[in-house]
Amino acid sequence: MATKSILKNVKIEDKRFARTFVQALESAKDAKYRPEKLTRECKEITGDKIKEFFGKQ
Repeated sequence: MATKSILKNVKIEDKRFARTFVQALESAKDAKYRPEKLTRECKEITGDKIKEFFGKQ
């Protein structure tokens, strides 16, 4: 996550949204990190290969 997004001010004026936001933060606090095994091959592409990959001319 980018640092800039962590430092943003959040203004929530609706009580219902504030409650939902706090509940989401609390449940995220209790969540444990589980590493996932990648099932697909990954390779880096640059320049013209990107256009080719997305089918652009």
